[in-house]
Amino acid sequence: MVRAAAQRLRDLRRRTADRRFGIHLFASATVAATAAVPFGLLLVLVEGHWQPLRRLDAGAARRLNEAALEHPAWTSTLRFLSDRVWDPVTLRTAVALLTVWLLYRRAWRLAAWSAVTATAGGLIGLLVKIVVERARPSLEDPVAHAPGFSFPSGHAMTATTSFAIFLLALLPLVPRALRALCWGVAIVSVLSVGFTRIALGVHWFSDVVGGWLLGLAVVALTTWAFEAWRTDAGRRPADLSEGLEPELTGAHPEPGPSVRKHHGGPVRD
Repeated sequence: MVRAAAQRLRDLRRRTADRRFGIHLFASATVAATAAVPFGLLLVLVEGHWQPLRRLDAGAARRLNEAALEHPAWTSTLRFLSDRVWDPVTLRTAVALLTVWLLYRRAWRLAAWSAVTATAGGLIGLLVKIVVERARPSLEDPVAHAPGFSFPSGHAMTATTSFAIFLLALLPLVPRALRALCWGVAIVSVLSVGFTRIALGVHWFSDVVGGWLLGLAVVALTTWAFEAWRTDAGRRPADLSEGLEPELTGAHPEPGPSVRKHHGGPVRD
């Protein structure tokens, strides 16, 4: 009797945590654009046309454009990486496939975190572009063109959120000896995406930094929401070196209703 009551209490706590998890996710996605102090400071400098930042942007664009014109084969490689391998459509498709796989594994909440993080990142980045309306670099001999506004870089932001999703969702499946390598590959990839956009002359340096910062803000806030759910559900806080849900390696990644015996068969509470 006491054991059954305790189990029902735990199940009630988990159901309550599930409801609060949705609230946490929604709240995190809503405030993501305004919670990133570093991004806010950069946005103020961009909107205020701060001269040191403008000189940095113009100098980086000019030097990299000269290098691109002098090395056409190198430029073609950068264009392929930017337009095919690290294109936002490619990365978002990969995140969508990961989300479907998580649903197949019945990691419902982790799948929700993945979908919300990717979707919020895309929508918030688009909203900021529309509000800021910053023009892209105008170079005398451009090597590439891109539509739309410039700040923040959609490529840089999408790469930040996407590689964070891959890491935090899949690290539990990676042997510990290889986890540092995975972090290294993700960080180098994100930095390289930003470099290609500046080198191709389609973004200012500050656009790329803005995309990184805003992407990190979105990931940090939705990750906070997921950790809040784990605490509400009675699970220990996850070390980020283990991923968001270390239990993903098990047969039942997330807690569900208990199964207890009643007469001849199982009954779900």
